[in-house]
Amino acid sequence: MKVTYQWNQNETIELLKEIVEIPSPSGYTMDVIAKIRTLFEQWHVEYKTTHKGAVIATIQGENNQQHRLLTAHVDTLGAMVKEIKPSGRLKLSLVGGFKFNAIEGENCLIHKADGSTVSGTILLHQTTVHVYKDAGSAERNADNMEVRLDEKAFSPEQVRNLGIEVGDFVSFQPRFEATASGYIKSRHLDDKASTALLLQLVKHFSETQEKLPYTTHFYISNNEEIGYGGNSSIPEETQEYIAVDMGAIGDGQESDEYTVSICAKDSSGPYHYGLTRHLISLAKEQSIDYKVDIYPYYGSDASAAISAGHDVKHALFGPGIEASHSYERTHTDSLKAAAALLHAYVLSPLVS
Repeated sequence: MKVTYQWNQNETIELLKEIVEIPSPSGYTMDVIAKIRTLFEQWHVEYKTTHKGAVIATIQGENNQQHRLLTAHVDTLGAMVKEIKPSGRLKLSLVGGFKFNAIEGENCLIHKADGSTVSGTILLHQTTVHVYKDAGSAERNADNMEVRLDEKAFSPEQVRNLGIEVGDFVSFQPRFEATASGYIKSRHLDDKASTALLLQLVKHFSETQEKLPYTTHFYISNNEEIGYGGNSSIPEETQEYIAVDMGAIGDGQESDEYTVSICAKDSSGPYHYGLTRHLISLAKEQSIDYKVDIYPYYGSDASAAISAGHDVKHALFGPGIEASHSYERTHTDSLKAAAALLHAYVLSPLVS
């Protein structure tokens, strides 16, 4: 029985908002992983949790000897408390590859050991222009940036009395907004936009009679932003490994916010030629708007898996994300195109 994949835009956006608003900097992903496990249980999908805390759902296909795997990651950029300053403000150590200027003025949460949080704002120490001559020119770095807590705590002792210690995680307010014109603005669309698309695809196959040609694993990883999210626990039957991750937009790039971006090469080197051409052919056959691109300062869970020695064909595609690792934006056109290519791919034959 042929089933047409109906991409539910409103449901996808609602799910994306929900998971975006669950704090999950790399190293502190327990809550969002718990949410994903709950969804798999609701959909009666078989899954396992790895020792590193990732989740791998499996849907059996007509061919159970040859497998394929798709992955997206739920860990995000964040920070940790590096030092409690004499003033009671916090010095940060960044988690993930971004710059301090990308979080200047952002509201944040400090996650204490007891599970509660304290709110604050990330600011340049010399922010007040009426006092500091170098407010505009001072370098945004670990020494000059600090967290101003929303508590009356003006010394290390008072801060520790709040339950804050060195090593506590700090998450950034996502500021999720879906506009009437179809844009979605938020932190952490990298890679929760792709995660929402994968989850919706899993739900589709759990609720319909549509059969997958090959047993397919959906790997929700939790350490990608620090380089090793999906490079282990890959079933040995896996022949094709797809990272579903953002397309990077900027000068010299083909990717945009309205198409699915297929990556031919990133900083790790070229992706598998045959599998990449297969994705391009599927996009053409299905009239899916796409762009092919090279990302110069980028690595994925697929490239991490290759570096770890896994014998798989690897490829990468996903929605185009503007202003990556800052206050990001995409459009529902891009999400829809990525969803269509995902569905077309999992029903397609393996690349020989």
